Amino acid sequence: MNFFIFFFIFFLVLLAGYGYVGVRLIMPMQLPAPWNSIAWALLVALYLVPAATMFLTFNRIEADWTGLLSWVAYVGLGFFSFLFTFTLLKDMGLFGIMAFEKVRDLFAGTGTAQEAIDPERRRLLIRGVHLSIVGVASGLTGYGIFEARRRPGIVEVAMPIARLPEAFDGFRIIQLTDIHAGLTVARPFVETVVEMANELRGDLIAFTGDLVDGSVARLRKEVQPVQDLTAPFGKFFITGNHEYYSGAEAWVEEARRLGFDTLMNEHRVIEKDGFKIVLAGVTDIGAGGFVKSHSSDPVKSVQGSPDGLVKILLAHQPRSLDKAVEAGVDAMISGHTHGGQFFPWNLAAALGQPYLKGLHKHGNMWVYVSKGTGYWGPPIRLGSRSEITVITLRQAGGRTIPGVK
Repeated sequence: MNFFIFFFIFFLVLLAGYGYVGVRLIMPMQLPAPWNSIAWALLVALYLVPAATMFLTFNRIEADWTGLLSWVAYVGLGFFSFLFTFTLLKDMGLFGIMAFEKVRDLFAGTGTAQEAIDPERRRLLIRGVHLSIVGVASGLTGYGIFEARRRPGIVEVAMPIARLPEAFDGFRIIQLTDIHAGLTVARPFVETVVEMANELRGDLIAFTGDLVDGSVARLRKEVQPVQDLTAPFGKFFITGNHEYYSGAEAWVEEARRLGFDTLMNEHRVIEKDGFKIVLAGVTDIGAGGFVKSHSSDPVKSVQGSPDGLVKILLAHQPRSLDKAVEAGVDAMISGHTHGGQFFPWNLAAALGQPYLKGLHKHGNMWVYVSKGTGYWGPPIRLGSRSEITVITLRQAGGRTIPGVK
């Protein structure tokens, strides 16, 4: 019932947005027949196809043709995002100009002569501006698809930790996160990620959630390549919010079958040359709303671990921060935000999380937030390239760490 209410409100808001674009972008252009009808038909399709796709996804209705529908839906949703944003900015600019002219006329007096504007010239100007908006939105959509579909970048992060044993100085954690296989991300992309991660020859691999968007039955073959991920000190997996949309209990078992050590509010002691650190992992912060026994608990995840050891927590969402502080961990590694992925959604993402991307010092604890290895929804990235992260642990000692925010 909660999901029904959420989607009802979401698509009602979305309908208002599409209606706004129709009224403020299509109608003022006064396109001749049949182009006016075609423009409105395309706008209606841009609204209905994402609605249909999300309905199928959350009801776990899956078939070969739903993949093609997802491509159409999410490319269209990204394109509409740009249309809406630029239409809104255009209207804000017009409002600003009108306000300026009103103030100017107020101080100049009511007798100021107004130059007449030829209606045909005005119509052509409006049509030109609005077609430019469509053109820019199309260009950004195309470039954003290129950015999203290219190979992830390799991001090197040095994390200086107090009390880190000398044996772990230089220990390299390869972080993968937010691949979102299933909608528009398929096996070839997963194979590329696995190949790149293995070439980095890290000491440990940490997958911090959102591997999939879909059921085990449909996506088993798509994610099979992650079975080939290897690291001397193991590979670890925690759940993200999208595992819970896709059947989390089944995916936890599948992750284990694929060779991951799945951390469900628990920890492992990592030993090297006789020295030890603690690696803990929690379920997604919203997991309890889907599976009560999966309720996220950073404090529980480190209970029973040896005293005095450095503790590193894997938590899908940066919002786990407060509980991580309570648990007394030295560092937290997260994903979920996609670095905002593209404008204007980066603004919304920043409102919901304490950190959007990068390395941060939060009190005595380090926090790293990955921009994600894949993407979700519209296959678009702008200014936020996907990444495979190499987190190198360092003994704290006055080093200057580039990239800390």
